[in-house]
Amino acid sequence: MFAEEKILVGCNESTEVFLLPKLANRHGLIAGATGTGKTITLKTLAESFSDMGVPVFLADMKGDISGLAKIGSETDKTKANVEKYGLVSKGFRYQTYPVEFWDLFGLKGLPVRVTLSEMGPTLLSKILNLSEAQQGVLNIVFRVADDESLLIIDLKDLKSMINYVVDNKEKYESEYGAITAKSANTILRSLITLEDQGGNDFFGEPALDLDDFIRVDDNGKGIINVLDAQKLSLSPEIYSTFLLWMLSSLFESLPEVGDMDRPKFVFFFDEAHLLFDDMSSEFVKKIEQIVRLIRSKGVGLYFISQSPADIPDDILAQLGNRIQHALHAYTPKDQKAVKVAAETFRPNPEFDTAEIISNLGIGQALVSVLEEGGVPSIVQKVDIVPPQSYIGAIDDSMRDELVNLSELKPKYGQAVDGLSAYEMLLNKIDSNPNIESEVPQLDREIIEEAKVDVENQEIEDTSEQPQSGGILGDILGSVLGGQQPTKGKKAKKSPAQKAAEKAASQIMNTAAREVTKGLMRGIFGQMK
Repeated sequence: MFAEEKILVGCNESTEVFLLPKLANRHGLIAGATGTGKTITLKTLAESFSDMGVPVFLADMKGDISGLAKIGSETDKTKANVEKYGLVSKGFRYQTYPVEFWDLFGLKGLPVRVTLSEMGPTLLSKILNLSEAQQGVLNIVFRVADDESLLIIDLKDLKSMINYVVDNKEKYESEYGAITAKSANTILRSLITLEDQGGNDFFGEPALDLDDFIRVDDNGKGIINVLDAQKLSLSPEIYSTFLLWMLSSLFESLPEVGDMDRPKFVFFFDEAHLLFDDMSSEFVKKIEQIVRLIRSKGVGLYFISQSPADIPDDILAQLGNRIQHALHAYTPKDQKAVKVAAETFRPNPEFDTAEIISNLGIGQALVSVLEEGGVPSIVQKVDIVPPQSYIGAIDDSMRDELVNLSELKPKYGQAVDGLSAYEMLLNKIDSNPNIESEVPQLDREIIEEAKVDVENQEIEDTSEQPQSGGILGDILGSVLGGQQPTKGKKAKKSPAQKAAEKAASQIMNTAAREVTKGLMRGIFGQMK
């Protein structure tokens, strides 16, 4: 809970452990076996950050974090701890918190969509488990798309691009390298599997704007963004890759802010081991780089897993605030995990840390936080402060009501299938004077609208014809008829020409948006 302008994490008979807001962006770890209280700790921290005006993102793997949106109620255990440590006098009260629900599949929250252009070939290769040779072909496909201004928004765009590049490999191999049909076919088969896992729902538009995660409500409380991950947990590759995309996008887009009184945004990685399972050393190095540098952008990262051993050492070393719930030591492997966990703490001379870890009760934890000057505190055994919101899941009707009332529902509620690589390749036009017979394929509704407009007015043409390279330029040049404007003269345009210009405007607006996003790529090998 947020008390005395600090986060009260836990208490014992003689000590209160506070997390200092200005050191909360030095990242943290919440560890412990299943059923030991990690979710309670996560909710307590999320509430505290919200209370001090810091937006939060977290994944709900079991559905029980949704209780943040419902006012808390007293239980015997909660009542005992509140009374034992005098929490009411420190400001404890049962309340609700501002929650935005999200769902990659659009079932239990606002749909989360990402374009494949944003995701890039490196992270997509991780989802598809591609070999080095197959990743090389995918890199070429994306490079051709970038160079020829073809936007890869969804899976049908990517499949069209793969087929196009293979069909024209003689044109591209001299510049980009070998393009093997075998690797391309393997990628196409992998995309079918990805579609079955919900890829058609995830990849598309409108794409998620991460600024919509970094918001406060009218009372100044940070919005808690809850990603429903119950179904997503069955597709761990998509889950882990989405979190990596979020992390890299935040790193690339947020400005440097230096030391702040409190974080700008806090990001919780639940089931953190899924991020690092079978991850190459190259990926780990890039994540370590982000973890080390993103704190200067005001972002705090908190990894949640069963054991500190799940986190690579170079990343674990960056996690200054640590909360360790109970670990069981039934097997030699378990005993090793307990030893690793104990060694991550600054010892307390009053007890054996390794022994305590194996005997913690539910809701108890060993806690060490950074003190003034960035020095880890001596580890303390504490009872975690209970959440002030509801402990458990809310019902579907309440969730649906909150989703429908969201101010972001109009923005993300409906999928949009705009002009992109699939349509551009489908409607690729060679120099063709018969514009009117070709243009209706681009957008028949726009053409009908144009026919009405052009009957009633003349249009002064003082614009210059759009210029673009590659296939996009070919399409725009063809649909506009290849005519050069005559400055200062009035010219009556045909319905097809006006329709084509509107279609071209859609293409250019989409292209401009994607290029702007492209400037923020880089850490995972995407176009900068």
